[in-house]
Formats: sequence, C-alpha cells, structure tokens
Amino acid sequence: MFDLPDDEILPLAKKHVFWTWSAQAKVDPLPVVRAEGVYFWDASGKRYLDFNSMTMCVNIGHGNRRVIEAMQEQAAALPYAAPGMATKVRALAARAVAEVTPGGALSKVLFTLGGADANENAVKLARGYTGRFKILTRYRSYHGATAGAMALTGDPRRTAWEPGLMPGVVHFLDPYRYRSTFHRANPDIPEEEFCRDYLNHLEEIIQYEGPETIAAILLETVTGTNGVIIPPEGYLQGVRALCDKYGIVLIADEVMSGFGRTGKWFAVEHWNVVPDIITMAKGLTSAYAPLGAVAMKPEIAAAFDERVFESGLTYTSHPVSLAAALANIQVMKEERIVEHAAAMGPVLKRLLTDLGEAHPSVGEARSIGLFGVLELVKNRKTKEPMAPWNSSSPEMTALRKYCLEHGLFLYTHWHTVLVIPPLIITEAQLREGMAVLDRALEITDRAVSA
Repeated sequence: MFDLPDDEILPLAKKHVFWTWSAQAKVDPLPVVRAEGVYFWDASGKRYLDFNSMTMCVNIGHGNRRVIEAMQEQAAALPYAAPGMATKVRALAARAVAEVTPGGALSKVLFTLGGADANENAVKLARGYTGRFKILTRYRSYHGATAGAMALTGDPRRTAWEPGLMPGVVHFLDPYRYRSTFHRANPDIPEEEFCRDYLNHLEEIIQYEGPETIAAILLETVTGTNGVIIPPEGYLQGVRALCDKYGIVLIADEVMSGFGRTGKWFAVEHWNVVPDIITMAKGLTSAYAPLGAVAMKPEIAAAFDERVFESGLTYTSHPVSLAAALANIQVMKEERIVEHAAAMGPVLKRLLTDLGEAHPSVGEARSIGLFGVLELVKNRKTKEPMAPWNSSSPEMTALRKYCLEHGLFLYTHWHTVLVIPPLIITEAQLREGMAVLDRALEITDRAVSA
C-alpha cells in the first residue's frame, strides 16, 4: 500500500517532516517498520525491547489483533460521525470507561482527542461547575503541550511559551521524599509527618490564593516523566479532604498512570480516593488510535444540563478511536492485564532495587506496578544529579546510546531513567532489559565521586 523501501524512510522523513520536541538540525529519529508484543524492529531489521511502551502508552503491547480488527470493522461500517451524533460504539465505549472508574462513580464521559485537551476540558468543566477561576497544579507535573495544558504543566517545558499561556494557574510543591524542600536537614522524618507538612503547604497556598477563587486542584496521581513520584500514604486522602473543605474540584490526571500502569485500573485506587474528575488517554486505546477522555461525577455534568458546554472539536468521539478503546478495555479485562501488571510490580521493584544496590550512581529506585524510575546521581550523600536540572549530560547521553545500540529502547529524562514497559511483559523479558541497563549503568558509575 505504501510504495517506499524501508531504507528510504529516514532520508524522506528528514527532508519533509517538522519534528516536535526537537531542534530540527539535530534530530536523528529511529525509523521503525513493525512491532509485536513488547518488541519493535527498525528499518535495518534490528529488534528492540520496548521499555517505554513507545510513549508510555502501548499498555496491551504491540500488534493486538482484537483491537486492530475492531478498528477495521468500525472503519468499514461507519468511519466517521459528527460530534453531535449518537453511535453504538460511542455509547458502549462511554459505558465501558465509566464502569472502570473507581466504584463506577464517574458515570459521565466526555471524549477528547488526547490527554492535553482532556485536561483542558476538565478545567473548563471545573470552572463552569464552581464559577471560580484558579487552578492549582504541582511544579513537577506535565499535563500536555497545548496552550492551556502547558500552562497547567509545572515543569520547564512551559517556559518557552511564556507569556501567552492560559492564565489563572498557581503551582505548588510535590511531596518528593528524595529531594524534599522541607526536610533536607531531617530526611528520616516519619512518613506521617512528611505527608502532613506537604498538606499544610498546600493548604497555606489555598489560603493565600483565596479558596473562593479556586476551581480545581489538578494533579498527576503518580507524577510521571518528572520522576515517578509516588505520594506518601495519606497525601491523596488529605488533598481530597482539602477539596471537600473548600468546595474545590479534585481532578486526577491519569493520562500516564491509568489503565493498569500501576497495577490498578487507575492509580487513585491504591489510596481509596475518588476524584471528581479523571482525565485519561494513552492506555485508553493503548495508542492504537488517538483518544482521550474526561470521566466526571454526575453532579459535574449536571451543571451543564441547561447551560451550553461551549467546547468540542471535529474529531470528538471519532468512531474508529472509540472502537479501539472499547476493544482495548475488553482485552484488558478478559486477558487480566491489570492483574498481570500488579503481579509484575514486585518483580520490577526487586530488579530496580538490585540495580540500585549494585551501582553507586543510583541514588534511588522507585516503582509502583510497572511504573518505575532510577534516579542517577554523582554523589549519594549530596544527591548531586547525574545531569543538571532541565538538561542532560555526556553520561546520560552515553547511557541511552548504549541501551539503543544493545536493543533496549527506554526514556531518559534529565538525570533519571524511566522503566515503563508494556503491561504484558514477562519476568524473563524484564530481566532481558535489566541486563542491558545493568551494563549501561557502568557508564554513569564512572562519574560518581567518592
């Protein structure tokens, strides 16, 4: 169907494609031709173990025939319907999403094109519901690259486009134990006290900003690319309590942590918290087609029973994407993929811990389910990162290059190495990737100071 030899993919792409997140003169993309299970192959026939689920999204693995066939059948029957129309696949997909939310409590579903506009629509819903304007998000968050989602983002990816982003966003600090701002002189503080300090910090911000002005608190349940920061016990419950106290909408961004990534359908379930709104994408279709969603409590939706919700896009609720989501959820249920991710969680934790014990450049290993990270440092005592804030280093570049050369595809972000494989991965395949990473860490070990 596509008349282009594999060896011509890269030169033609470099000639015509404008690349995101890249300086155009420096881009060196990997030409990929096929994928299956937890592996993919480049144009030369080289196989890679996918330790990042491509972009933290191919949760059920590559090439699942059930999802592909569902998309084909939908394309043959009804490839497109206008956003204001009701379709069988839209009704079934909305019900399927609602049913997997915590306790089925978020029973209304707005479909979007991806995670960024899911978060933007969640903000619109919260502002419309409360009549308030401000949104509180964390500094180590990433919520998407559209103008509104970039404003919500706390990390430095937003600064290139300032000013001009959506107004009304206030950032606060993550409960980041390894690099806690409040506990540098007392790193061994009990978890309960650690948690309370960060909740007090959040409540102080709420007071300073004026609770009557705050529509929502939006947070990644488990911070994603900025370090897989897992909240301490009691933190999410405390945020829920603050939202209830001040009439603030709680929005959980589960674009990355949802759909089995942490060993639960949604990460909030680990802490028995039910947010008012959950945003999702990535694992919603396992990236077989672009789709996002906003699941909300019925009272949020009811605020627009008589008032028009002024939002929507041409491809909202695209039938082929919805078919992918519906089939993806069915596959996850019937093949017990969430349960498998939960079972593999302790395996990943043990393997990451073993690497930490073997390599002095590993400052800390963290994971929940199949959501893991190694934080690399030049000195364990001072915690000097292996790469500067918002930058890279020769050591981190060399580590990633070594992994690619040896058939391991993973994501490095500043001084961290993320391990986010497809949820179907086996223990043997995890060990296969860890063996490569074990050797690659010898590169960063050489940069460690005594």
